[in-house]
Amino acid sequence: MAEKHIVVQGAMCKCQFGQVPDKLKVLSHKKEYANDKSASKKLIVTTKEIGAATFEKNTFGNCPKMGVPPPPCKIMVTEWQKFYDKVQLSNGGFIILEDSKAVCAIAGTPCIEIIDHGQRAEASQQNFKNADQDVQQQINPLVDSESMYKEEPSFNGGEDAVS
Repeated sequence: MAEKHIVVQGAMCKCQFGQVPDKLKVLSHKKEYANDKSASKKLIVTTKEIGAATFEKNTFGNCPKMGVPPPPCKIMVTEWQKFYDKVQLSNGGFIILEDSKAVCAIAGTPCIEIIDHGQRAEASQQNFKNADQDVQQQINPLVDSESMYKEEPSFNGGEDAVS
C-alpha cells in the first residue's frame, strides 16, 4: 500500500456535481501543523471540519442536486470518510488523508474529494548547506556556490566584522 499525504489547510477539493474547486479551511484547532517549519499556515485537516464554513468560498459553483435551474452550491459537510483513525488530535478529530471523501448534506453521498493535499516542500538554508556542492554548481552555474558555503561574518555591537 502506498503512503498517503496528510491533508492540510489550503488543500483543494472538488464536488462530483460542482464545476469549480474550493480550498479547505481549518477552524476546529490551532495546534497541529504538517510540513510547515514556522507552524503558521499548514494546520492539519481533521474529521471535525464539518458544517457550512469548511471552505474559503464555500461553493463548488451551481448544484444540480438542488433543482432546475441549478442554484448556487452551499457546501454543508456532514462527515468525512476514509480518514486515518489511528491518531486523534487535540480537537478530538482524526486526520484526513488525500483519499478521504466528505459527505455533503445536499447530495447525501461522499461526493467531495481532495484533488491536492496542500503540502508543499519548503527549502531552508540548512537544505542548501547539506546539498552536494558539485551538484549545486551544475544546477546553478551562475551562482558561486563556494561563497554560499562560507561562514558569514559575525557583528559585534556595531563594530567592524570579525573574521
